[in-house]
Amino acid sequence: MKLATWNVNSLTVRLPQVLDWLAANPVDVLVLQELKMTDDKFPLDAFTQAGYAAECFGQKTYNGVALLSRTPATEVVKNIPGFSDDMARVISANVNGVRVIGGYFPNGQEPGSDKFEYKMAWLKGLRDWVREELVKHPKLVLMGDYNITFDDIDVWDPVGLKDTIHCTEEERYHLRALIALGLHDAYRLLPQPEKSYSWWDYRNFAFPRNRGMRIDHILVSEALKPLVTDCVIDKAPRKNERPSDHAPVVLELSLP
Repeated sequence: MKLATWNVNSLTVRLPQVLDWLAANPVDVLVLQELKMTDDKFPLDAFTQAGYAAECFGQKTYNGVALLSRTPATEVVKNIPGFSDDMARVISANVNGVRVIGGYFPNGQEPGSDKFEYKMAWLKGLRDWVREELVKHPKLVLMGDYNITFDDIDVWDPVGLKDTIHCTEEERYHLRALIALGLHDAYRLLPQPEKSYSWWDYRNFAFPRNRGMRIDHILVSEALKPLVTDCVIDKAPRKNERPSDHAPVVLELSLP
């Protein structure tokens, strides 16, 4: 079973790229972030023709998430139960016996801002809910655009970017707290190239200079950890004309 996450930074702009990528990489599940469209604008027919069932949770102008799967998803939940939020950030469902949670974590803007405080509250709400989900669904994958780096290895300039957004101790605490629930960073379960990133700014030739961050993550539960056979960042779509600033991350599981 192959699962992937991709912040497409506008599905309106990037739909042909997503369809091309799926044709070349027929994963079983793909979660998308930053659709930047309402549900009535979602290209359901295009994904159906590509062989995917789709669940979407859109929002005008920004945010918005979707879950595409080769087999129809069940028990679909949108956003974090018990956490009041008017942002379309989370979609979860059961696919082939695996609980898949796709999330677009808040950016946070800058430490000390109102948006940063919202991010902290959102992360706690997510953690409280995921703790409950793990009890009900031992086979669980939490993936998406986390907007947080785990540590300095995930940052092209850890000294210059220390304590800036995505790299603060407060944000990283919440990532460690998710790990403490019994989740594992799938990417680091396997040997990986140095300076591996999933996001590069559009400015200052950041991608050709590989000045990026790894902020798109796939966490797997304890039950799935021994089944992880591969996890890669596919940088090819970042080379497209008018690309997203994020690259897909792909997980492969050897399910019995």
